[in-house]
Amino acid sequence: MTSFGTVFTPEMILTHFDGVSWSTPELVPSERISIHPAAHVLHYASTCFEGLKAFRHADGSVKIFRLDTSIARMQQSSKKMSLPEIDPELTRKMVIDIVRRFSTAVPKPPGSMYIRPTHMGTEPAIGKAAVASMTSTFFVLLSPVGAYFSVDSSALRLLLEVDKVRCAPHMGMVKTGGNYASALGLITAAKQTSQADQVLFCPDGDVQETGAANFILIDGNEIITKALDHTFLHGITRDSVLTLARDLGMNISERTLSVAELIERVTKPNAEAALSGTAAVLAPVGTLIYQGQEITVGAGNEGPITRKLRQALNAIQWGETSDSYGWLTTI
Repeated sequence: MTSFGTVFTPEMILTHFDGVSWSTPELVPSERISIHPAAHVLHYASTCFEGLKAFRHADGSVKIFRLDTSIARMQQSSKKMSLPEIDPELTRKMVIDIVRRFSTAVPKPPGSMYIRPTHMGTEPAIGKAAVASMTSTFFVLLSPVGAYFSVDSSALRLLLEVDKVRCAPHMGMVKTGGNYASALGLITAAKQTSQADQVLFCPDGDVQETGAANFILIDGNEIITKALDHTFLHGITRDSVLTLARDLGMNISERTLSVAELIERVTKPNAEAALSGTAAVLAPVGTLIYQGQEITVGAGNEGPITRKLRQALNAIQWGETSDSYGWLTTI
């Protein structure tokens, strides 16, 4: 069995910005990319990316989930990383064209085609530590994937980290590799010392997100999650889940959530917690680890509301119910 995101289609689509305009996109082998060793991205981390999925429906059609929202977020990330401005229409066409080319490789549910648009600064200038790259490369890579977690996976274990942040606070909303890399050491240590699956970053007691996903708390008919600001990623799956929950009649509280309140609420018998993200969709949290103590979340396994919300989102993605939100793009 291969790991999630390690199998790729033989080609990807790529374009270059030369300081003035974008080149005509071209299909290139996905196994390698040519880049100068002095490229800005290699020394000063000028890069951002997106993650979204295409799904095969029962009628054989292939649909991309929330494509335009992902492009808008990539525009934002490129600007925050001081990269050349991407062309949203060109980007949209590139994604659709490469998915269409490999449409027969899109797995049936629960599998999907994971789509990874990537933008990186390429100007060969190691003296530009304080200056943006004038040139860049943008490509779209595809990876046919299965479910990130199996249906019978155990609920996740999260270590609460109150002393350190996931990344530079003013860059939290950017989907850039450095944000993930800065959390890796803490996540690795948490796995080794506490057998935790992830670290939930709560600097100064403010519950934010894990190293790779947004966090939500479910208390009865209420969902509590941090209000959007610049310190954490504005997850598209998070937004989708909250939209569905709101339309199901749930109360959505986007606000500050303290560690103290979190611990108090998760001990209730019907409490639930989950991580939301493109890869995992909505993964249940069963245990919080704080100050050496293990705290069971509700019953310690996937709760009915988490399951209901994940199934509702999957039903739209997989074409089992109507897409009343206009989230799907047909290729």
